[in-house]
Amino acid sequence: MTTPEIAQKAPFQVDVEAGRSYWWCACGQSKRQPFCDGSHKAGPFVPVEYKPAETGTVWMCGCKRTGNQPLCDGTHNTF
Repeated sequence: MTTPEIAQKAPFQVDVEAGRSYWWCACGQSKRQPFCDGSHKAGPFVPVEYKPAETGTVWMCGCKRTGNQPLCDGTHNTF
């Protein structure tokens, strides 16, 4: 696999806590989207750590093709 699987064609709304680490699934195979569950181990993708500076709500990429990993940049609108 050279491109990640599309988990969904919309971002995931995630409530985050400042300073906590969140591991975003980059391969699209995780059953715990948008977070990594280790499904990538047989492929070329690795999870991306996200450590927010502020507590709040963020939109994590669901199509796995964002240019701003792990946050959505609207790339899913091009499908």
